[in-house]
Amino acid sequence: MATDELAEKLHRRLDLQDRAQPPRQPRVFNPHTEFKEFSRKQIRDMEQMFKRFDSGKDGFIDLMELKMMMEKLGAPQTHLGLKNMIREVDEDYDGKLSFREFLLIFHRAAAGELQEESGLMALARLSEINVSTEGVRGAREFFEAKAQALSVRSKFEEELREEQEEKKRMEEEREQRRAAFKELQSAFCS
Repeated sequence: MATDELAEKLHRRLDLQDRAQPPRQPRVFNPHTEFKEFSRKQIRDMEQMFKRFDSGKDGFIDLMELKMMMEKLGAPQTHLGLKNMIREVDEDYDGKLSFREFLLIFHRAAAGELQEESGLMALARLSEINVSTEGVRGAREFFEAKAQALSVRSKFEEELREEQEEKKRMEEEREQRRAAFKELQSAFCS
């Protein structure tokens, strides 16, 4: 009798909780609109890589699949390192990587948000480009992007150099004004 009463109360509580929360709609994910910094070809290539290592074909890369991926890419990680890699981009805290979270790795690497020695940075570097599979056109796009990134850096360096030269000119002008002032001062004082 007491167990029936308890079971009835628990069912009622569950029913109330179910009614209080509206059913969750699955979020539609479009990689081309969310990750605009990647070309359609890059997203397609990353999707192929994702599917190649998703041996369970469930749409996720779990811990063991990530372990196999890192070993095949030549950067094996410890169990703890693999867990940290997943934790760094796992937005829904399910312990595995969805395709969106997989793309997030490359997004963060491009933005410079990953630690240099992290396993995710190694993954991003190792899967940047393979000329044998990408072909010359893919390599050309890759090197053009790298050249553009370098030109941005060199532009920044050029701006720094100009600022330093401007400071040097200002200092020289200040010294010339001081010398002229001292010359005038000595003419009046003598």
